[in-house]
Amino acid sequence: MKTYLVIILVLFIPFGLHAQKVRNVCGEFTYYAEQNQSPDEAKRNALEYARINAIQKEFGTVITQNTMQEETALDGKENSFFSQLNASEVKGEWLEDEGEPKYELSFEQDMMVVKCSVCGKAREITNDAAEFTATILRNGTESRFADTRFRENDDMYLHFKSPVDGFVAVYAVDESLDVSCLLPYQYDTDGQQQVKHNEEYIFFSINEAKEGADLVDEYQLVCNEDIVRNRIYVIFSPNSFTKAVDEKVSDTLPRQLKFDVFQKWLTTRRKRDIQMGVKVMHIDIRK
Repeated sequence: MKTYLVIILVLFIPFGLHAQKVRNVCGEFTYYAEQNQSPDEAKRNALEYARINAIQKEFGTVITQNTMQEETALDGKENSFFSQLNASEVKGEWLEDEGEPKYELSFEQDMMVVKCSVCGKAREITNDAAEFTATILRNGTESRFADTRFRENDDMYLHFKSPVDGFVAVYAVDESLDVSCLLPYQYDTDGQQQVKHNEEYIFFSINEAKEGADLVDEYQLVCNEDIVRNRIYVIFSPNSFTKAVDEKVSDTLPRQLKFDVFQKWLTTRRKRDIQMGVKVMHIDIRK
């Protein structure tokens, strides 16, 4: 028995070290700031995307399904919103910077441009995600209402189905990097949303709730600018997990947390659960 245990340990330890091997990586990103952004905020965003670029080049990306790739332009420059904030889609995590990040600031047609380059240490995240389907619905709960382009005061629903029993969570990330927990519902004290295999779910609809209709949050989208872009993260695993730590901000809004907290939570969950899958869908809301 002792010999058997020693053999298992000898085989296991090198495998774990290989899977989590730390690499030296470098990346860069050119960020076109929005008109209302400060130089410090633009530099923070450029740094985050440069780190993501470095991880992506070294480890690649997790297979995700991205929806609604709408190309827009501002003063002749492509809006890069849909190529940003993919920290949960790359197959690695940033550990630390090596040296100070380098920035180059310039202006093009009254638009602030920040180029950032950074080097540091990162490690790979392995993932063997379970498959599932998730579709955003606008103003209706049938499949024909599938859409990612919303108008102010439109209702949003989510169709979900998985081949195995498991747990699901849904988050929305806005352009200010505020994260809203849409599912589990804010008054669900379990902190988990369990689903059964091969059953179709329509979330965010009281009428379509299979159970606990009194807990359901329904969402009507608002827009305080001409166009607002959000990203919807649908997270599923056959293994039990609870939502990230969040806080109540008002009686009319979902519970919220900051993006760095959400990112750390999701990265940790995916490191510990190779069957956890993530689908990211882009939506826009217009007046």
